[in-house]
Amino acid sequence: MQKRILVVEDEPSIVKLVQFNLEKAGYLVEIAYDGQMGLEAISKSLPDLLILDLMLPKVDGLEICRRLRQEKIHVPILILTAKTDEFDKVLGLELGADDYMTKPFSPRELTARAKAIFRRIDALKQNQNETDSAPIQIGELAIDVEGYEVRREGKKLELTPKEFELLYYMATHRGKVLSRDQLLNTVWNYDFVGDSRIVDVHVSHLRDKIERDSRNPEYIKTVRGIGYKFEGPEL
Repeated sequence: MQKRILVVEDEPSIVKLVQFNLEKAGYLVEIAYDGQMGLEAISKSLPDLLILDLMLPKVDGLEICRRLRQEKIHVPILILTAKTDEFDKVLGLELGADDYMTKPFSPRELTARAKAIFRRIDALKQNQNETDSAPIQIGELAIDVEGYEVRREGKKLELTPKEFELLYYMATHRGKVLSRDQLLNTVWNYDFVGDSRIVDVHVSHLRDKIERDSRNPEYIKTVRGIGYKFEGPEL
């Protein structure tokens, strides 16, 4: 089935370029020129991917991220930011965006990022179909692969799809040191070197949700100069 991508962007020149390249790659592309139009389009029909500019008229991109995640709408989100918007970029990731790109960007790379997101989702679904769907129990954490949810001592934790996928990957590689590039290439499924900051932001946010004390983590340990290692009480 053809994947549908909603692009929410108010600059016509960027819209034209993005739409041309995504349609050339075989995707069905819809356009919204402001945040309100974007929210209305999502409410009518959920896209397979949302490409979202942060600086938008009427409703900005950060507010859209916030509303979607509050309403438990877990559409993958790729945000577009200006190079100077470091704070907004990090905040977007913390609000549940899956990835980001800074302007100006290569349309070819944007298409590659979209393909990577779809490959990752398809691979996770296939892995779920091929493996035992019983929850993974690690200490107080229960990871329900089929239900796409995590509980700690029976209490459901509110994780974004990307946080869940990161946790699932790390939990299924317990005791192994995972470099930032390795996590970027597997969880984000990039075929090129990306910004490892995105890994650190997601790990930090994940720790805030699963650890009793994120400054003294039980599960996700930092391996200085390399990356991270997932441990559990039984290791």
